[in-house]
Amino acid sequence: MKAIIHSGRSGLMGLQYTSFTSRAPGFGEVKIQLKSAGLNHRDLFIMAGRTTHDAPLILGSDGAGIIVETGEGVVHPSVGEEVIIHPTLGWKCAADVPIVPEIVGGPTDGTLAQYITVPAENALPKPSHLTWEEAGVLSLSALTAYRALFTRGGLQQGEHILIPGIGGGVATHALLMAVSAGAKVTVTSRSERKRKEAIRLGALQAFGSHEDWSQHNELDPVDLILDSIGQALFPQYFDIIRPGGRIVMYGASSGDDLNIPIRSIFFPQVSLIGTSMGSHEEFVQMLQWVEHHDIHPVVDRVYALQDTAKAFERMEKGEQFGNLAIRIPDPR
Repeated sequence: MKAIIHSGRSGLMGLQYTSFTSRAPGFGEVKIQLKSAGLNHRDLFIMAGRTTHDAPLILGSDGAGIIVETGEGVVHPSVGEEVIIHPTLGWKCAADVPIVPEIVGGPTDGTLAQYITVPAENALPKPSHLTWEEAGVLSLSALTAYRALFTRGGLQQGEHILIPGIGGGVATHALLMAVSAGAKVTVTSRSERKRKEAIRLGALQAFGSHEDWSQHNELDPVDLILDSIGQALFPQYFDIIRPGGRIVMYGASSGDDLNIPIRSIFFPQVSLIGTSMGSHEEFVQMLQWVEHHDIHPVVDRVYALQDTAKAFERMEKGEQFGNLAIRIPDPR
């Protein structure tokens, strides 16, 4: 099969489009012929941390395709079914949080290939209203957004949510889900183009990420902040969050270290909440939400498998709005 392999060097220089041997399904597993896949910032972090001593790895956590083979003991799904991959392995219930979730695409081989073999429980019916490209980019970012918004953030209809740094996959999924939940959504971005696109998708307000938000009289106090930025914007959150509000953190694109004003937390009784990925239980709930509300992922661009490096370059520069999709060629 053809696949995108990472080996030899760290970063994008280690990417190769080459032939690789697919794996037959074992007990309780299914083999999927992938039709599409998606990229995540997680892939960039993995590549940056790999060395010449690491074994070759097929990247990619998002994907959708057709079951072509089942292993012993598998009843569902069956050969011929169209499925979407739940990328978190072994995490069944939302409350049973693993120390570090194990994800398809590192340490196990991922979705940037013509075939993948996964546990049968990780292959769920593809939402029928989605195209292959939309289904291929949904999994990890939509699951992360769903858990951050509802399981951890407790978002309710009518609440005001701030999503800083709009444009990435998780943030755009969170925008669509929050709007469908009846929340009032404010976003920030350094890019005017991204701010305008967010308004088109249902955001009520959009500000520059590095403006003084407290100077905007039209900005009502915020109930929930979905943070993936970290130290670059964190001090501003305490100027706009409502007493009793929540800050849910799922990333740290500007760095891990924070200088937090402790009194700004305990006097207004602000909750700081961490989250990452999501469970099988939440993946099922997320798919039901997407189908019920007819949500379509925002696909920024679609690339051929052999052009995956170009897609990663676009992501690395932060140019995309939404998800970057990879079209997988049929085997010959």
